[in-house]
This record gives sequence, C-alpha cells and structure tokens, in this order.
Amino acid sequence: MLPVKKYWEDPHVLHVNRREARASYIPYAGQAAARAGQRGGSPFYQTLNGSWKFQYYPSVTQVQDGFYDEKADISGWDELLVPSCWQVNGYDQLQYVNVRYPIPVDPPYVPDMNPAGVYVREFNMREDWESKKKFIVFEGVNACFYLWVNGVFVGYSQGSRIPAEFDLSHVVKKGRNRIAVMVLKWCDGTYLEDQDLWRYTGIFRDVYLLAREQVHIRDVFVKQTLTDDFSQAALNVELAAEGSAEVKLELQDAEGKPMGSTAAVIDAQGCVELKIENPQLWNAERPYLYQLYISCGEEVLRFPVGFRRIEITDGVFKINHQAVKLKGVNRHDSHPELGQTIPVAHMLQDLRLMKKHNVNTIRSSHYPNDTRFLELCNEFGFYVVDEADLECHGIGRAEDWAEGAFHKLSANPEWKGAFVERAVRMVERDKNQPCVILWSMGNESGYAENHIAMAQWTRGRDSSRPVHYEGAAPIYKGNPDVSSLDLESRMYASVEDIRVYAEDESQTKPLFLCEYSHAMGNGPGDLKDYWEVIYRYPKLMGGCVWEWCDHGIQAKTADGVPYYAYGGDFGEEPHDGNFCIDGLVTPDRVPHTGLLELKQVIAPIRIEEEDLKKGLVRLTNLYDFIDLSHVALRWKLEKDGRAIQQGSVWELSAAPHAEQLLKLPYELPEAQAEQLLLTISCWLKDETDWAEAGHEIMFRQFELAAAQAAGASAGGAVPGQGAGGHAAGIQVKEEAGTLTVEGFDFRHMFDMHLGAFTEISRHGVAMLAAPALFSIWRAPTDNDMYIKKKWQDKGLDSAKTKVYHCAWKREGEHAVSVEVRFSLTGYNRYPYLYGEAVWVVDGTGAIQLDSKIKVREDLEFLPRFGLQLTMPQGMEEVEYFGYGPHESYIDKRQSVKRGRYRFKVDELFEHYIMPQENGSRFGTEWAVVSNALGMGLAFQASEAFSFHAAHYTPGDLTKAAHTYELSKRKETIVHLDYKMSGVGSASCGPELLEPYRLNEKEFQYKLTLLPVFKEDGY
Repeated sequence: MLPVKKYWEDPHVLHVNRREARASYIPYAGQAAARAGQRGGSPFYQTLNGSWKFQYYPSVTQVQDGFYDEKADISGWDELLVPSCWQVNGYDQLQYVNVRYPIPVDPPYVPDMNPAGVYVREFNMREDWESKKKFIVFEGVNACFYLWVNGVFVGYSQGSRIPAEFDLSHVVKKGRNRIAVMVLKWCDGTYLEDQDLWRYTGIFRDVYLLAREQVHIRDVFVKQTLTDDFSQAALNVELAAEGSAEVKLELQDAEGKPMGSTAAVIDAQGCVELKIENPQLWNAERPYLYQLYISCGEEVLRFPVGFRRIEITDGVFKINHQAVKLKGVNRHDSHPELGQTIPVAHMLQDLRLMKKHNVNTIRSSHYPNDTRFLELCNEFGFYVVDEADLECHGIGRAEDWAEGAFHKLSANPEWKGAFVERAVRMVERDKNQPCVILWSMGNESGYAENHIAMAQWTRGRDSSRPVHYEGAAPIYKGNPDVSSLDLESRMYASVEDIRVYAEDESQTKPLFLCEYSHAMGNGPGDLKDYWEVIYRYPKLMGGCVWEWCDHGIQAKTADGVPYYAYGGDFGEEPHDGNFCIDGLVTPDRVPHTGLLELKQVIAPIRIEEEDLKKGLVRLTNLYDFIDLSHVALRWKLEKDGRAIQQGSVWELSAAPHAEQLLKLPYELPEAQAEQLLLTISCWLKDETDWAEAGHEIMFRQFELAAAQAAGASAGGAVPGQGAGGHAAGIQVKEEAGTLTVEGFDFRHMFDMHLGAFTEISRHGVAMLAAPALFSIWRAPTDNDMYIKKKWQDKGLDSAKTKVYHCAWKREGEHAVSVEVRFSLTGYNRYPYLYGEAVWVVDGTGAIQLDSKIKVREDLEFLPRFGLQLTMPQGMEEVEYFGYGPHESYIDKRQSVKRGRYRFKVDELFEHYIMPQENGSRFGTEWAVVSNALGMGLAFQASEAFSFHAAHYTPGDLTKAAHTYELSKRKETIVHLDYKMSGVGSASCGPELLEPYRLNEKEFQYKLTLLPVFKEDGY
C-alpha cells in the first residue's frame, strides 16, 4: 500500500508544498546570456528532460510501495523519454472524446482503476550549487502527480497545463540524487479539464532544476502606464524577494541600447519605476520589444517589454487607441506523433504558417500554452487570448443539458478554490507577456459564482487586460451577473446574429467570436459573409476560426499503409469519431484550402475598382499600425488565359486605415469579342522571419470587357473545338432500343430505355465507359453532418432515374433530337424531381442538352444537380477555364483565381482525412477531359457550371471512413453540375446560408458535350 493520501479525489487539496505561482523566467549569469535566452546556457538551470525509468500500472492500487526509495531496484523497468505522452508510446489507451467525460460523472470521484505511471531517474547536482537553494519545475504534467526525492516525499500537484514548482533544498545532496514521480491519469481536476481533444497523460512538458541564491527575486510584475499621446511611458515593476535584495534594473531597446536604469533594495516586496520618452509601441504588425534586465547578486532576469495600451471605448476594442480586428484561430497543442508534447520547431512552424496566412490572433484553446510559445508570439507579433485550463463540458452532457446542469460545478462553493486557482496560476505565469491581450476564464463550463470569482480576482490582479468568458453569453441560462466580464462573447453565432448585436444600441460591449466558422473537412464556406459584417461594424472585434489543425494521429494499417487516425480507430469507448479532424491544416501542417480562403478573406489590403478603363484602382490599407511601404504590387492583363500585358508597382504608401488611388499603366486592346481578366497581386518586398521576399499577401481579379460582344468569354475558345470534322450529314438508326447516330468522324449511341448516352466516340476513340446519368448526390462533407441525415433518410444517396417517355426525331439533314421525360427517385420514396431533357446531336458530333427540372416542393435543398459521366481508363488530362488552382464552391471561392488550368485528374483531388466531396471547380466556363494525346470530351454551358473529375464516385467517397479505404477506379468520373450547394460550417456552426443552397424548385440547365482531338486545334 502506498504511503500517500488520496489527494486525487479531494477538491480542497489542489497541491501539497507547491510554491506559489510566479512569473515565468530563467535566471542567467549575465545580460548577454539572458538576452540570448538559451536555457541550457545558464549555470543556474539544469534540464531533467531525457530518458527516465518508467513503469505503467493499469491502476494506482497496483503500484508497489518503495519505488521512490534511493535503493529501489528499477533495473528491469522500461525507458521513457521525458517530456512525452504515455499514449503515443504504447502505454494506456488512446482516446478521443469531445464533450463527454471518459469516466463516470461523480465529482470529485474518479474510477478506482485509475492508471498510474511511475517515473524514476538519477541526476548529479553541481558542486557550485551546494550553497544555493534548489527548485524543481514541472512545466506540464497530466493529470496529477506525487513527487519524491531521495526517498523523501516532497509534494503533490494537479492542474495539468501550468507549471508546478517545489523547493528541493532540504532533500537534495551533493553528487548523485534520485527523483521519483507518480503520475495519475485522473483526479478531481479531470472534471475541470474536459476539453475537446485526445486524452493524453504523463510528464508532457519540460522538467528542470533551478539554483537560486539564498537572497533572490522570486516574482516580477512589469506594469506599465502610457500618457494619452504615448509620448511618455513608465514601468512600475513590482518585485517579490526572498530576503532583503539589492536589485538593479536596466531597460534596453531592441538594438540593446540602454534607455534607463535604477537600483533599489527590496525587502520582501517593493516597486521600482523606470521612465522612457517617446517609446516605440508594440503591436502584432510591428512587434517592437524592449528588454528589461533585473540583476540581483549573480542572477540576471530578463523580461520582454512591449509598450501597448488595451482599452474598450464606446463598445470598440482598441490597442494603442486604434480599433483592431482580431483575425484569429483557435489552436490546440497537437502533434501527429508526439501528442501534446510540442517541440519549439513545431511551434515555429505553426506561427510562420499563421503569419503567412494573415492570422494575427491566437486563442490558446483551452489552456495556457508552453511559455516559449508566448515568447515567440511576442517576437513574431500575435495577439494572444490566454485561456485558463478549465472546461467542464461533460457536466451538462451528463444530465442531457437539463436546466442548471451545466452550471453545477461553477455554482458549487466546494469547487471555488479549484476554479480560482486556474486563473491565478495562468495570470501569474503570463502577466509579463506583451502578446497576451485578453484573459479568458476557460471554456464551456457553465457560469455561476465560481467563474465570477475568477474574473473578479483577475481584474483585481491585472486591470490592463480585458477579461473574457463566453460561457456567460445570454444563450446559456444562468447567473446574469456579467459585470466582471469586459466582452460579449459568442460561439458559432450566425452572420445575422452578429449583425443584430452590432445594431443594438443597448449592447455596450464589443462582441468577440471566440469560435466561429467551423473548419472541419471541406470548409469553412462562410468566411466572406462573416467578415463583410465584421468590417462594417466597429463593435464587432473579430474572432477565431475553429480550429487551427486536424488532430490526427500518425498510424499504420495492418498492411503498413500510413494514415491519420481519429476517434474510434484504437478501439476506445466512448469516442467522438472524426470530430477532432476539424482544422485549417493537416496534422503535419499542410494547409487545407480553407486556410487559403481565410488568408484571402482577412487580408490586410483591399483592392476595389475605381475606373478600370483608365487603369484606376483603389487600395485600402486594412493594417492597423503600418503603412504599405513594405508591399509591392504586380498586375497582369490576360486574354484567353494568357498574359498580354503586365507590370509592377514598387512604391505604395497608404497609411493605416487609409486609401490610395493607383493608376495601372495598361492599355486596353481595340474592340474585340473576348473579355479580359485583370489580376492584381500584393506581395512582400523583403524577406521576413516568417516569409520569403515575394510572398503573396492577397490578390484581386476584375473582368474587363474590351467590347460588349454577345457571348464574350474570358476563357476564349474551347481547345479542339471546331477542329477535325465538319457539319456533314448524319446517319440515324434505332435497333433493339438503341439509337445510333453516325457522322463524318463520330458515332454516338443512345439507350432509349435508360434515356441516356451509352457511347460517345470520335475516330473510334471511346469517350464513355458507362451510361451518362443525372445526379443529385454528393459525398457528404463534414459540414453536411446534420443535413446528411435528412438527405439519406429520404434516400437521395440512392436516387435512380425513371424514364417515362423517350422519342427521337430528325432535325433536318444535319441533326437529330431525343426527348426524354424522367424522374429521380429512391426506394420507397416519391420522386425527388421531374425532368424534361432534349438532347440534340448535330453533324459535328456536338451534343447539346437542354433540360428543365421541377423539384418536389417539400424537399430540402439538393446537394447538387448535374450530369455524371464515366470516362474510360486513360482519360487523365484535365484542362479548364474557371477558378483555380484549387477547389472552389459557391461559398468558398475567394482564394481562387479565374484562369486557364491544366491538371492530371489526381491533382484535382483534395485528401481530407475523412473522405468527402472535394475538388469541385465552381464557375467553370469550359472544360476538357482527355487522354495524353488530347482525345476526349469538351464541356461548355450557357452559364458557368460546377466541374468535378476524380477516380472515385460520390458513393465511393460516402462509404469510406479513411482515405486508405478508397479503391481508385481506372475510369475518370466527371460531374458537370448546374449547381452544387455550398459547404458552409454547419458541423458546429449555423446552417448553410440560403444563397448557397440549391433550393430552386424549377430551373433550366443547358450543356454542350463535344468529342474533341485537342491537338488538332493547335
């Protein structure tokens, strides 16, 4: 039996012997070392990262007493790297759950079978540390742990993602020492850590020793005041010392130039002031950092100083007196192989990607991140919403969201200390980080007295930053006292909801969308709509897309095929499936097209038409603090997908929030039938820490009509159109229900029973491998989560054609028409729609479709409507004029450019971890699918259509749960859609907006199919 108390089920015991929370720092031996910031370069720092002896037990009750003894035999134990997570190293159960607890809900109790991991390692203490105080710091341990050194119990701590520090001075000795740690998977704190993530356990962040002088600075709070005109700044540095400490403070600018210094004697606590004239201000666009050095004895502490003022005036969120829009993402700690252990290189990868995609804000969902991440945010320039490690989502779920259920823990006075401590430890650690602009009191935990106490303590400790907590929103029923909260916050409010709030004069707080526009799978599809409204109203301060990355875990099938696993793939129960695959980037940080869309929508430059005939465009600088002198501009005029004029503008000057009129020196050609495309791109002039010179910030396209000719098209002629044969007479015959139409160089066959073409060929080259069919089904996207059930319940996924009437007739010597009346219906269902289709084949071999469709009145909007063609093996070449280079949809097309594109079929495919509709091209003017010799089918419609080509049918994608389950077809499946419904963000957000639904009850669709030999057209 272990000689430890059962602290893990006592909400009144949050720690034993743990030091009070303090600001994050590492003591160094001089200013140069402190400025370099390399922990290992400090003689007062010693890492305990590395290989530890490790023993896993399915239950803490199985742990044998004595493992912590100096002489305990651990030679047969496993080796485990620290920091790391058990579950990605083969111990315990990998498990993903969202809003549910993975344990029975019986707070503060947890299962008796509570897994435990015992860590042991030996370390040598440096001789020059003997006279110093010795401390150990655990940056992150999930969920609670007990600590022994040299056989002596040192302490206990819980609260997974915030440091725990213990004084070891009384137990360590010169030379060899042994440390033992017992980590438990669950404790009463588990009820406060029910975040939407993989449930990882272990010592997952750094562990290290610190040597401190007997008299030293224990805590520092760098407060600042700025005059209204920012001409003067004062640092009021609150110091807490152990003993009577002589200190010297020096402030240096970013280049290391001294800006002021002072000295003082601090007896336990004191405050020292430094003043500076005309300080340079910190913001995310120009993250200027001063460095404050505090010397005490041999130690030097360094703190970054970013002078900035955060305020709310007249309901507008401002930084340095400037209204700022937070263009953010929610970011979990997530690594596809290491779990929640995040290397610095991985943090840098995330931040550089975010910066490249115009993100300026990060919500640390839903817990404080590693302190080094915040230090990087200071340097790169990000606004951070620092969030307490607090979420008790499952409390509401356990009672099926009964009245008051969600607030049970927040309203329980027995848990007040646990709630408040989570704010205290976050604020004390991060209070000196300039990037932190908002304190968040956690996430989705109800709202009552305990949350109010958190917010009140936070405001009392740090009045310089607003306090946020979404759980107090009026949509939740609970305590109405929100006076301690400075913002109004919402999750997944609709565009209309935020507009109504912005126009409500009784609402005096700025509105922050802490989560919006769910980026799961093929999405999000509503970003443009949100940001049009956010920019329109000053009271709307922006928000954070959910979320940054897919939380897939690198895994392999039994056959060794690599894939990204999600909930349920490890046999765990309960689990929440692929709801963790909901990011803007893949687990290995490849951007999804949703991130490209976000980049364009929140771009810091807007370009609008002024007078395009004269080459005049208007640039609006949407940066808040910098002008456009760091940006250059390229422009290109295209005809038929080819550049005919182009140039650059190197001198841009618009001030923040100002406009600039620009004249582009192009000359429009003489009157002609073609339309022209003008593409304007803004890019970085110089290399930065996060992007190369020439990195594109944003673009804008305009259509120019050099002449208002009927049928003018920016795409020009379809390749191969008109080449080869001529409009000679045709031969038509019907035999055994098959209509055969033969011309000069083509032969087409139409099945009168199916009402469909079964063969289209030219010069004997077959263009079809199966009958052409009308189609309404798409493989549901993740954001189709709720409408999918309605679609499938009605059988849309198994819709079949019923032919009522099919007849043909000659249309003179050179054409034949086939009239078909049909419906699409499913098993045990009335028809979804009725259609009349007239197919006309002329002497060139062109097939023209004219269809009129009536959709059943009570049917929800359709996924799509169009023609599905199965083309033979070898039809791998795709050329089209439309939007590219990546996929686009009616509500997800801001990041694509109109132009002429060529791809292989596989290059059109977007590899979402959960297979779903992907790769469609909205607004296509024409497309050609052919073999390598250019032999294939050309498609053109009277109005732009949605085009899709893949080696999978919608049914293939619907059935597969992972990409590796897809079996690639040899044939090429082509969809030519009148319309495809948008993708939205309804897996967690509002329903798909009306303008993006295919909900027309009557429409007409015209399309032309032409067998072509493209090479003959050049």
